[in-house]
Amino acid sequence: MLNRRQFAALTGGTAAAALLPEFAFAQTWTPPKGVTVVVPYPAGGPTDSLARLVSQEIAGPLGHTVIVENVPGGAGAIGSRRVAQGPADGTVLIATTNQTHATNISLLPDGGGYHPVKDFAPIALLADLQHVLVVKNDLPVKNLAELIALAKKDPGKINCGSTGQGSASHLTLELFKSKAGVNMTHVAYKGSAPLLQDLLGGHVDCSFATTPTVLGQVQAGKLRAIAVASPKRSPHLPELPTIAEAGVKGVEADAWLGMFAPAAVPAAALARYRALVLDVMKKESVRETFFKQGMVPNVKNDKEFAAFLAQDIKRWAEVIKTANVKAE
Repeated sequence: MLNRRQFAALTGGTAAAALLPEFAFAQTWTPPKGVTVVVPYPAGGPTDSLARLVSQEIAGPLGHTVIVENVPGGAGAIGSRRVAQGPADGTVLIATTNQTHATNISLLPDGGGYHPVKDFAPIALLADLQHVLVVKNDLPVKNLAELIALAKKDPGKINCGSTGQGSASHLTLELFKSKAGVNMTHVAYKGSAPLLQDLLGGHVDCSFATTPTVLGQVQAGKLRAIAVASPKRSPHLPELPTIAEAGVKGVEADAWLGMFAPAAVPAAALARYRALVLDVMKKESVRETFFKQGMVPNVKNDKEFAAFLAQDIKRWAEVIKTANVKAE
């Protein structure tokens, strides 16, 4: 290991050398026992898949087992609250989404019993889930302009399904309605499976659904995709315009997946996890796995993630207030 003087020579100054004890400790910190990564959703979804892949990758360097525990319920609040109130020794982390850490604070009573900023320390943002605007095949529209025209011709007649009251797909719909100036009837489902079933059955006209939910059906010609609610085109459906490209500005509504630790976790533990997770996301095999599962790798370090999170919380709070969205 470099001594303080050697470290200073390599890094260009005594200020950097003064950080040597913390730097060295962060590189060698290991948890006192096995690590649990809580996923506040059922097994099998994108967040669960992400957590299991990252956990597998960091277990070796940490020298301990890293297990994933699914704690679903309460729009992700039950698992999030458990982590916020749990041990802060570096043995419990959470892999979660914008629902728990950007919108619940404005939707749930007392924010679900935790604060997404005060109670957590960001590790990294890892990936996005883009929302694709899909319509049933017999709806007489082929593009966004035609959908808007139909919605304005007969306000409230078009039904738009979501994965639940206050879900990301519901909030994307409300954002779109406000920006496009249309009135569409929201139909809340309990998850993506029943929503997809009714889309395919023609019982609901359209939906803002995440790429993994509808990609196969779109590619098979069973649903028609007309735009993506994202700043960038979908790499999975590159022919689709963004909603902005199709004429409606301000409907950027990617869902995101990231990792956090309890706020009181030691600085050395945070530094180690942040470095490990960023290293994992540099691996092409990991990025390819995410992509095959419908996710778009979008890595932000802890500082970038914290700044982004503050903006996301504010943005969705405004949408929720304007649309008067109430949690179930």
